[in-house]
Amino acid sequence: MRVLYEQDRASQSLGMRITRVAPGEAEMTMQVRADMTNGHDICHGGFVFALADSTFAFACNSHGDSTVAAAASIDFLAPVRAGDRLTATARELWRGGRSGLYEIVVANQRGESVALFRGRSQRVRGRLVAEDATGDST
Repeated sequence: MRVLYEQDRASQSLGMRITRVAPGEAEMTMQVRADMTNGHDICHGGFVFALADSTFAFACNSHGDSTVAAAASIDFLAPVRAGDRLTATARELWRGGRSGLYEIVVANQRGESVALFRGRSQRVRGRLVAEDATGDST
C-alpha cells in the first residue's frame, strides 16, 4: 500500500494518513481545515466523501489486485466542523469474481459517526505489487 499511497497526490494534499491496512480493511484519518468548510461553516461534503473514497480504495486494493471504484454512495449523518479529526474505517462486505462491496464509516474525534459510505469495486488488469523470482514483494 506504500506505493499506492506515494502515488496518491489527492489524498496526500488533503492531509489524509493511512493508520491501518489489512486484507479487505483500511483506516485513514484527516484533520478538517478551515479551507474545507462551506458557506454554512461546516465541512463540505465532498471532503468527507473523499476521505471515505480513499479509505475504500486502500481496502479494496489490499488484496494486491489493481482495483477501482465502480459505484459509491454516501449518507451524511452529522455535520463536521473545522478542527474535527475524522477517521474512516473500511471493511469488505463481499468479494467475488471481479467485484467487491465495501462499507466505510466516518467518525469524528468523539467516536460519533458522521457519514456512512458504501462502495462497489471492480478489479482491473494487473497487480499493485510486482514479485521477484523469490516471491518477495517490491
